Amino acid sequence: MLDSLRNCCSGAGTIPLIGDGDTGYGNALNVQRTVVEYARAGAAAVMIEDQVSPKKCGHTRGKDVIPREEARLKIRAAVDARANADILILARTDARAVHGFDAALERCRDFEAEGADIIFLEAPESEDEMRQFCRTMRKPCLANMVPGGKTPILPPAQLQAVGYKLALYPVMLLSSAIAAMQATLAALRPEANAALPASIAFAELQRVVGFPEYWDREAHYQARV
Repeated sequence: MLDSLRNCCSGAGTIPLIGDGDTGYGNALNVQRTVVEYARAGAAAVMIEDQVSPKKCGHTRGKDVIPREEARLKIRAAVDARANADILILARTDARAVHGFDAALERCRDFEAEGADIIFLEAPESEDEMRQFCRTMRKPCLANMVPGGKTPILPPAQLQAVGYKLALYPVMLLSSAIAAMQATLAALRPEANAALPASIAFAELQRVVGFPEYWDREAHYQARV
C-alpha cells in the first residue's frame, strides 16, 4: 500500500490525495504507524475504519465491525499520531449495515469527539439519513457515491446542499473502463459486424502518457553532428 501511495502522490503534483488506511492494519499502535507512514508517503489524509479485518467493500454483504469502544480508541490513536505528522484523519464507520443508522451515528459522534478531521458514515440508505448525518456532525462530512450501491446517487450540487463537503467516486472510472474494453473486444470478434467504439486519437494518447515532454527532454541531450 505504501509503494502504491508513493507512486500516486509523486504523480499527482499538487492534487491532495486521500490514502485508504483500511482498518489501520492491526491494533491502535499499528494505526499510529499507518498514519505516520502515510504522511511520509505524501498523503493529505488517511482513512481509518472500524470494520473487522479482513475488511469488505462498504456496499457489499457480509460486513462486520469491531466494538464501539475499540473503534473510538483507534481513532484516538490516529489523532495522537497526527500530532507529529502532516496529515488529516478521515474516520469511517461501517456500522450502518451491522447495527443500524442510529448506532452508526453514535460512532460518528465518537470519532468527532476524538478529534477526527473528516467523518465518513458509509452506506446510508436514504437521502433523509444523509441529511441527518450531515446535520449532526460539526466536522466536514464525506459521501461515497457507488452506482448500484446502498446510497442514493446525488449530483454534486445536491450533495453540497445536503451538507457534504467531500465526495468519493471510487468505481466510476473503473466501471467505465471495463465497459469500454468489453465493447472493444466484442467488436474485434470475427463474427462481429460493428464499428469499434469511440476512442481518443493516437496523438492524444501520446500526450496523455507524456511522450511530448519526454521527447523535449530527450532532444536536450542529443548530440549534434
